[in-house]
Amino acid sequence: MAILVFVEQRDGSVRSIAREALGEATRLVAAGLPGPVVGVCAAASDPGLAALGDAGASEVLLAAHPSFERYDARGYAAAVVAAVEQIQPAVVLFPASSMGRDLAPRVAARLDAGLASDCSALAVEGGKLVATRPVYAGKAAQKVGFTRAPAIVTLRPKLFAPLDGKNGGPAGVKPLALAYDPSQSKARVVEIKATAAGRADLTEAEIIVSGGRGLKGPEHFNLIEDLATALGGTVGASRAVVDAGWRPHSDQVGQTGKTVSPKLYVAVGISGAIQHLAGMSSSRCIVAINKDAEAPIFKIADYGIVGDAFEVVPALTEAIKRLNAQG
Repeated sequence: MAILVFVEQRDGSVRSIAREALGEATRLVAAGLPGPVVGVCAAASDPGLAALGDAGASEVLLAAHPSFERYDARGYAAAVVAAVEQIQPAVVLFPASSMGRDLAPRVAARLDAGLASDCSALAVEGGKLVATRPVYAGKAAQKVGFTRAPAIVTLRPKLFAPLDGKNGGPAGVKPLALAYDPSQSKARVVEIKATAAGRADLTEAEIIVSGGRGLKGPEHFNLIEDLATALGGTVGASRAVVDAGWRPHSDQVGQTGKTVSPKLYVAVGISGAIQHLAGMSSSRCIVAINKDAEAPIFKIADYGIVGDAFEVVPALTEAIKRLNAQG
């Protein structure tokens, strides 16, 4: 028995969300679940998996195939299933990233296993895994258990801390035998649209500045861009803004967009519909800027500014720039 962690990589680099999952797997072993922690990675070549020893992995199984340079749903699922069959894990962890949300259900279906998605906490009770996940658009939390192994779980990004990276030697990297014919896939990824240079993906961002309909038009989103740049953050948007064509869907935060948990979330001109709150309510610090003092966003905000965004945001941006210049 062991805990298996899907190690997500992109463009030949292991993503930080994989380290978060490995860190949580290590804590579960310390809490009483059977170890060791084993990773599985599908890639065209080794993206530096030995370094994951410091992240908690004792070894990593590498399913290498030329077609795995980009995400191949059928091939990646086959790789994880092959790893499960080889090590017989009690738990399989995935990040609740765009890739993980697509891949985990495929693996669960192939294994006829239970899946708890978008989990915000994990615990060991009576020697068994118990997962906590938000339900009803984040209004309630649900605890779920599993009747048999393996228990499959996706972890909400930025809620689970990686290890400090100071302990443990290199992880052993072993090839994972996999007979895979990419011509049998019914779909393939032909291109990945990257986010703006220097900015983290929304699901991995430490700071997010989001704009809503209160900005009145796409031409005013430069206010959000400038504040995000000053803070060193990433730009987000509400569904209404995306539906209106002001921003791409990749910027959407909410129930039908991306679920985020940054250290700082700044909501500008966003009223706070329940669908939006479901995607960002787990942020550590929420700052709301809205001229409507009764906007629902203020009910969950740690700090609120009732005022005109066209006056408040430029003033805030300039103040942050001055602080940056002094630092």
